[in-house]
Amino acid sequence: MKVALFSLNYAPELTGIGFYSGELAQQLAHKGHDVNVVCSYPFYPEWRRQDSHAKTGWSTQNENGVQVARCPCYIPRRASGFKRILHYLSFAAAALLPALRVARKERPDIVMLVAPALLAAIPALLAARLSGAQSWLHIQDFEVEAGFATGHLNSNSLIGRMALWVERKLLARFDKVTSISPEMCRKVIEKGVPEAQVGELRNWSDINGIVPKADSSYREKWSISTPHVALYSGSIARKQGIETVVEAARIMEPRGDITFIICGNGPTRSDLEAMASDLTNIQFRDLQPMDKLGELLNLATVHLLPQKRDAADLVLPSKLANMLASGRPVVAGVEPGRGIAREIKGAGLICTPENGRSMAKAIEKFLYDKDLYQSFASEARRRAENRWGREAIIAAAEREMMALSAAASKPSTVKNQGAAQ
Repeated sequence: MKVALFSLNYAPELTGIGFYSGELAQQLAHKGHDVNVVCSYPFYPEWRRQDSHAKTGWSTQNENGVQVARCPCYIPRRASGFKRILHYLSFAAAALLPALRVARKERPDIVMLVAPALLAAIPALLAARLSGAQSWLHIQDFEVEAGFATGHLNSNSLIGRMALWVERKLLARFDKVTSISPEMCRKVIEKGVPEAQVGELRNWSDINGIVPKADSSYREKWSISTPHVALYSGSIARKQGIETVVEAARIMEPRGDITFIICGNGPTRSDLEAMASDLTNIQFRDLQPMDKLGELLNLATVHLLPQKRDAADLVLPSKLANMLASGRPVVAGVEPGRGIAREIKGAGLICTPENGRSMAKAIEKFLYDKDLYQSFASEARRRAENRWGREAIIAAAEREMMALSAAASKPSTVKNQGAAQ
């Protein structure tokens, strides 16, 4: 099978969409499929091009068995709504030439687009049409609603209304649409995509590479002397609401028995560091290499998953799978009944979104109740094994791709009957 994957973000980015797009493409290639990727140069979560990819213009090379075409695009240092639109538009425009090459030279069976950036549907759908491929949209994040939730877009503005209209039109063009949680799949259906064309393709964890351990070498490396650690690891941007972690650290500072670690990079990190400049119980660290992720996650007594109130069901944070795999309970800033609350039930506690005092109370509940802590920690690992295993999820995606491709190439019953007559 030949697969063309369009994804703004791609490996070697360590977090979010780039990581999962990279693993999907490389795993499919490892299984013997012919995989071509059209993507940008790595820039996330720092929102600047990585020094290791300093080329300008377009480039194509084989990376881990995948033919990767990288496109230049505009990368804003501070992402406002208008700048994000320019960012997505620039990638869509730059991806047109690689799309034409992939369509005419490679003739893929499946063309998959990962959103964001949905505007790249234009070159992706063009490639599918020219090659006769089936088109598949995979939604990691509802970028329009996420823009509303973070204040980057105004839902009542002309641009906001146009963005929703364009989104619905583009969604309707794809043969298959998937997303990463049941709540997000329901939202796809609400946007007018027939239920038969919608499916779930969740993110995953390397449950064999991330296993629970009693302690972590990072404790000595980062000179942590407190018995407990509350850890946030991931990108640092507005939709995460990470200022809640700083507020919780401030409230819990008098305890003296817990260190808060914010491990990540992103456009709002400097603001958070300024907020926490007078605190003695918090550290900021850069993102760690993927081969150290298991060691890092085992540093935590409890994992923190803050969220903006209005962004709760617009994305299922990919970091959650690895948190659970480490066998540590989670404290998530989300209201009851939301998708994240369902995912962590019995393996974590929820707290009021954007409320540091509520997060602190949830953390303290785990510190006080050892039986509750152990029960939730054990369930976290079981949950990861049952729902988030990488091999099973990618194998299911592979089967769906092959079925979609086969269904498109099979003559319909009506046509067969007509030929027989």
